[in-house]
Amino acid sequence: MLQLILGGARSGKSRLAEKLAIDSALAVTYIATSQPLDGEMSERVAHHRARRPVEWALIEEPVELARVLRESARTNSCLLVDCLTLWLTNLLMLNDAERLAAERDALLDCLASLPGEIIFVSNETGMGVVPLGELTRRYVDEAGWLHQALAERCERVVLTVAGLPLTLKGTAL
Repeated sequence: MLQLILGGARSGKSRLAEKLAIDSALAVTYIATSQPLDGEMSERVAHHRARRPVEWALIEEPVELARVLRESARTNSCLLVDCLTLWLTNLLMLNDAERLAAERDALLDCLASLPGEIIFVSNETGMGVVPLGELTRRYVDEAGWLHQALAERCERVVLTVAGLPLTLKGTAL
């Protein structure tokens, strides 16, 4: 099953994804896309690490997400990817439009063939004011397009607000 959990900052999306992974009763691999390049991001990473069960495997991959999914997906496993918008940011910061398109397409193309449970977490950024800067507008656009393409392929899509899940597609939680 493919699931997409969307929400704003501190909306409870990661906590919900972690609960779904635990409830799956499968072996869980947490795929972290963040690159803790500053103190604040390092604190966020530490917070997430402290909350995760110790028996979960961890893969840290900031760019080659499709490759990691293909290598790690198993019938009796759950992969939790947190988070797609950080992954997208990493790609945007490479300033290589061809690489961004190739990695995005590789991700979308591999989804149908992946076994097991896969839970994607991503920030919903398109519900606010249109950003002033070109790079920020591109980020919001790319995230929106990625979310639409993923939502099309996922069996369940959930929007999380104030810790409350609203099922947009698939079986309600």
